[in-house]
Amino acid sequence: MATTMLKGNEVNLSGTELNVGDKAPVVTVVAKDLSDVQIGGENGKSQVVVVVPSLDTPVCAAETRKFNEEAAKIENAEVIVVSMDLPFAMGRFCTTEGIENLTVGSDFRAKAFAKSYGVLISSGPLAGVTCRAIFVINASGVITYKEICPEITEEPKYDAALAALSDATSTSCCGTCQ
Repeated sequence: MATTMLKGNEVNLSGTELNVGDKAPVVTVVAKDLSDVQIGGENGKSQVVVVVPSLDTPVCAAETRKFNEEAAKIENAEVIVVSMDLPFAMGRFCTTEGIENLTVGSDFRAKAFAKSYGVLISSGPLAGVTCRAIFVINASGVITYKEICPEITEEPKYDAALAALSDATSTSCCGTCQ
């Protein structure tokens, strides 16, 4: 069972643990306008999936702002921020913060994303929400980068994630030769 830390205390993660080289499962989350957003699979462009516990925390808000600015500079890439926040709260956050260069997706209905990607917190005070993680998925639907942040209250390794996204968008590799 995978784990991460919350303020120094170990918490368990549940769901299917995915790793670099695995095919990214296709999962649907809910956009701020209640439309469907598809994550994973082969779709002709790369995706960076930014997983946060809730946009209503300072660290998650800062992380989302950073990816809104930086990932928007990378061509042929889609940025999706996933949390358990309700779509309406996500929409309000994006409006208030001026977030326009990425998509937000709520996994509140069935927690299908969290379970399929192994990022559902199953113990501790945040049980039922997602941990902090980053997945980069290339255009062929293969995971080329994964980071489960060792401490939920700390930001991810932006440079590594953005470099992986840049690599995933600049290669014609199908992802099967890794």
